[in-house]
Amino acid sequence: MNIIELLIRLSLAFVTLLALTRLMGRKEISQMTFFNFVSAISIGTIGASLAIDSALSVRNGMIAIIAWSALTVTLGFIDIKSKKARQTIEGQPIILIRNGRIMDEALRKTRLDLDELGALLRKKNVFSFSEVDYAIFETDGTLSVLQNQSKQSVTKADMHQPPNPNEMFSFPTAVIQDGKVVRKNLEKLNLDQRWLDQQLNVVGVNDVDGVFYAEVQKDGSLYIDQRNDQLH
Repeated sequence: MNIIELLIRLSLAFVTLLALTRLMGRKEISQMTFFNFVSAISIGTIGASLAIDSALSVRNGMIAIIAWSALTVTLGFIDIKSKKARQTIEGQPIILIRNGRIMDEALRKTRLDLDELGALLRKKNVFSFSEVDYAIFETDGTLSVLQNQSKQSVTKADMHQPPNPNEMFSFPTAVIQDGKVVRKNLEKLNLDQRWLDQQLNVVGVNDVDGVFYAEVQKDGSLYIDQRNDQLH
């Protein structure tokens, strides 16, 4: 392949990809669902082959990229018109926290662990599981969060009130994850296994294995989420 042919191929690939991306709409970029991801990767791969693969003729490369884009646009229209097709192509949002309880089966279904869920919540400025009423994992991989009503009210700063003197800790801290005690966090809080057992007994939990997640709140109370929450 000489330099002239390479430049022609690069120009064709760039112009074609730009035009087809505009045609397919902004959703391909702004809402990257499974389908959008596969579509973008495939079109990008075909475009790269058109640009630098001398074994692929320009005609066949153009046919491949236009055909794949046409398929993407067609499925996009079907997606809009049919709810059943949309669920098949893109999947459905999954509730990870319902009425303040962590849905452990839903976490396993989405292949998320508690640390990853916590990271997604922190991106929404939520630093404790106890603050969440509902959390929904959207089809584009983002997390939608509805906080408890008590957490949505005006802040102490808005009311010009000083910080709560009863807050014992600066940050909510996990002490049980997936039925296992996080001993290093207990030690950081100057707490021990005996204190944890007492707190669990107060709510009728006699076995740590039955607890999916527990964290010590800033006021020293213990938020507990037990196992075997139902998806529906």
